[in-house]
Amino acid sequence: MGVIGRRQFTGVMTAGLLGATRHSRARVIVVGGGFAGSTCARYLRQAAPEIEVVLVDPDNRYVTCPMSNSVLTGLRSLKSITFNRDGLGKSYVRERVTEIDAQRRRVLLSGGKYLTYDRLVVAPGIRFLWGSPQGYDEAASLRMPHAWIAGAQTELLAALLRNMRDGGVVAISVPAGPMRCPPGPFERASLIAAWLQQHKPRSKVLIFDANNHFPKQDVFADFWQRSYPGMVQWIPVVENGEVQRVDPTRMTFQTAGGEHTADVINIIPRQAPGSIAMEAGLASARGWCPVNPQTFESTLVPDIHVIGDACIADPMPKAGSAANAQGKACARAVLEALAGRRAAEASFESVCYSLVAADEALSIHGSFRSGADGFQQLPPAGEINPPSAAQEALNARTWYDGIIADAFGSNSRGPA
Repeated sequence: MGVIGRRQFTGVMTAGLLGATRHSRARVIVVGGGFAGSTCARYLRQAAPEIEVVLVDPDNRYVTCPMSNSVLTGLRSLKSITFNRDGLGKSYVRERVTEIDAQRRRVLLSGGKYLTYDRLVVAPGIRFLWGSPQGYDEAASLRMPHAWIAGAQTELLAALLRNMRDGGVVAISVPAGPMRCPPGPFERASLIAAWLQQHKPRSKVLIFDANNHFPKQDVFADFWQRSYPGMVQWIPVVENGEVQRVDPTRMTFQTAGGEHTADVINIIPRQAPGSIAMEAGLASARGWCPVNPQTFESTLVPDIHVIGDACIADPMPKAGSAANAQGKACARAVLEALAGRRAAEASFESVCYSLVAADEALSIHGSFRSGADGFQQLPPAGEINPPSAAQEALNARTWYDGIIADAFGSNSRGPA
């Protein structure tokens, strides 16, 4: 499903499903307007305009995590990664869903009104597990920003970098467990190093990692050694890299190796699905939401689909491209369900671009398919002439513009 375009998707679904749904005006509610939710809602409207599709999200602006690391060092503006929902009209409800009543098929909005549904799609994104590391809470994030939900935190971390002394230390803490955008911390370290090399060349970037491996590790490490010699240091968990507690008042943090200080401390806390998924009983003991791989329907609560970062779709990464592909597959599954049909297997393409300098990047591609036994990763297709780092940077910009138009619409640029 993730590999077909909007026109092809619309043609296939229109031919097969519109007649089956025209007799009853079904309502599909989509909770959450990130890459997964917005994509699903757009594809549902495109394929079956007679169905009422309602997107519910408390914020009419969405700031993307992809490309947000570029904002930290001035390669992009925050405006360039901000998108709005003003053009959605009555199909967008600017409220928060505070309760899901699965038995009565309805959701309670923060304003006190109930909305009933025939099918419900939940795309709540992530929430932070405050207190992991110990002492890290919302107040601490104002001194040790995470910048892992883009927006105000992105601007705060950027300001701290600008005000840091030359010769200072930037510490980045990477959590254990599933997380949004696994290569993101290492892209961040690369772009910060590039900026420091130009503006504060005596400074360093230390990456404290609660893991012993990270995506494209060899490629990142080689680039750091060639381009930022002695400036970037990665400290894995076996070398006491896991941050156990923080003290925002003293601007210190603790690992098994002792206490550390830094001029700028970027703590990325552990993550879990958005609160509404937990409260609705959609999350398992693993902390994330198990789904039927062919439909993304929750295996715990009927008639509710969960997509994006919140669902368990291993080995697919928790990334914008994967969420976009899941949104398309879920839209098709919802329409099949409304028509009384069984959804077919779906295929997905995922790509994560990581800028390592202003005009150089690397990419991680993955192909996946769903089946009765779960999600499976397909063998990679070999590249005879892999693109250069400079070409990958151009590919990253093209990909970003394309996925934004696909997920949010081409006229969704947000205010400054």
